[in-house]
Amino acid sequence: MFKRFLNKKRMSRGIEIEDSILSDLIGLDSNQERKTLEVPIEKKGLNIFWYVLMLGFLGLILRIFYLDIVKGEYYAEISRGNRIRSLVIKAPRGKIFDKTGNVLASNVSSVDVILIPGDLPKEPEKKQQIAGALAEILEINSDKLKEVMRDLNSKSLNPILVKENITQDQSLIILEKRKNLPGILLENTAIRNYENGPIFSHLIGYEGKITREELENNPDYLMTDYIGKTGIEKEYEKELKGVYGLFQVEVDALGDIKKNLGIINPQPGNDLVLNIDEGLQKKIYDSLVNILEKTETKMAAAVAINPQNGEVLSLVSLPGYDNNFFARGISVADFQEIIADKNLPLFNRVVAGEYPPGSILKPAVAVAALAEGIVAPETSVECRGEISVGNFKFRDWKAHGTTDLKKAIAESCDVYFYHLGGGYGSISGLGMSKMKKYENLFGLGDFSGIDLPGETRGLIPDENWKMEKIGEKWYTGDSYHAAIGQGFITTTPIQLVNYTAALANGGTLFSPKIIHSIRQANGEEKFIVPEVLRKNIAPDWIMQTVRDGMRQTITEGTGRLLNDLPFSSAGKTGTAQFGNENKTHAWFISFAPFENPEIAMVVFLEGGGEGNSSSVPATKEILKWYFARKNAD
Repeated sequence: MFKRFLNKKRMSRGIEIEDSILSDLIGLDSNQERKTLEVPIEKKGLNIFWYVLMLGFLGLILRIFYLDIVKGEYYAEISRGNRIRSLVIKAPRGKIFDKTGNVLASNVSSVDVILIPGDLPKEPEKKQQIAGALAEILEINSDKLKEVMRDLNSKSLNPILVKENITQDQSLIILEKRKNLPGILLENTAIRNYENGPIFSHLIGYEGKITREELENNPDYLMTDYIGKTGIEKEYEKELKGVYGLFQVEVDALGDIKKNLGIINPQPGNDLVLNIDEGLQKKIYDSLVNILEKTETKMAAAVAINPQNGEVLSLVSLPGYDNNFFARGISVADFQEIIADKNLPLFNRVVAGEYPPGSILKPAVAVAALAEGIVAPETSVECRGEISVGNFKFRDWKAHGTTDLKKAIAESCDVYFYHLGGGYGSISGLGMSKMKKYENLFGLGDFSGIDLPGETRGLIPDENWKMEKIGEKWYTGDSYHAAIGQGFITTTPIQLVNYTAALANGGTLFSPKIIHSIRQANGEEKFIVPEVLRKNIAPDWIMQTVRDGMRQTITEGTGRLLNDLPFSSAGKTGTAQFGNENKTHAWFISFAPFENPEIAMVVFLEGGGEGNSSSVPATKEILKWYFARKNAD
């Protein structure tokens, strides 16, 4: 009844009557109540805003409490399982071609197994279970893998290589068991395929997985990367290696991609075009193999060069190896077998083998003697097969009779060059310092600058060298030995072919180059021009006199086997003693055609006997094939 009365009064008299009655009923002064009720509307709105704000803030606190405390472990697990990753997209490695466009090195797809330490379970026993299961699939040492996993930085996201180039069956098994192998991933990559691997192994080299030591010197690489190890693959690593792309993705706890977030495409590596002639390379390789079988020796080297510009046409070192074994991941047993081979199949004899050159050094000594006025072209000596100095005898391989400079070159007369090097009778001799001067001008005893790693320098000694290294003075007998390419002198086959090219072209020494050009991904081509190291080593008449002597080697001397070829050639044989058992190396340097040389070549058989019975026949076979093919084209 009372409530109805109040409501009725409110409706009939309005707000002020209502307020008055209310004041009386509750015992308040009407003026005080009126005053309270007349608070401005704006202030009331502000109070409501603060009430709402406080309620919202309280709700937010409660929500945070719920997410962090009540559901914290649940969402932490989700956070651990789903992550944003930037995955590397490996760039295709540049291909390698010969001068005619034949592919010598290309890429084939491969799959590697890697692990991400940060994605492995935290519990040690679970890591060990994964290691055991994975080792069984991959047929690798379980204990070693367990040890590796135990020592990993559990926060690292850097991939670690477990095994490269796995089989298709192994890939399928890992994919089937992915849920039980968290942190283990399959990475699609590429490995090298080398055409005619054993024939080009020392030239092209090979690439393989980067080592920790190599990674320290190449900070832009990943531990799962491949890198050039030897040959062209190593020398031109920066050109062949492309630029990584990036693929940003969201992955789950197993590392599987859940969402693609963006991509930066990789840039392929540059292709290389060589000066190498694949056909000539194969021919030289086959010829050397055949001559090694006949001579029952195991080691040889040959290199051919264009004497007009320094371009390397072929480079072979035997024994070789199949570089595909290394590219595909050679086994420990196979690697141990290779390095245990006493014939050193990994050793590149062309650039790193240091050998006494023997008589093929005589043309350089002849140039020095003519340039220094020691003899004239017509100066003759009487060769009876030896000369005597005190109690010492310095022998020749035969008695040559009356011999001038050209005949001395053609017949390889040691006695004549004893006269030139150390002096005898009325001929004063050059002495070692002057011989060294001209031999150095021909690039002997120094780096040629060929674009291959591992080149050695050889040695052209002098009087000071012997005193410093051996503690003895230089004797005349030392000069006699040096004048015929023996004694302390050592050279490399690449130096000797470069020297031969300088004789052939009239006195210009190039820094030989294997690479013809670099083809970039954008279509641009950068050409590699061999550097001219020096010109005009000696006056033209001197160079022509010595070349005539080398031509006479073919027509009348120790290289007569080449005289029936349908083109002219010139050369010089060499038989160099080494060791204490009267063993000899067999050398032959040559160039053809004589009038306008297109090819200069050195053929070397390590421990192969005499040059005229082994290196000369191999040279004839190679040159005959080379010019027959050219004429057929």
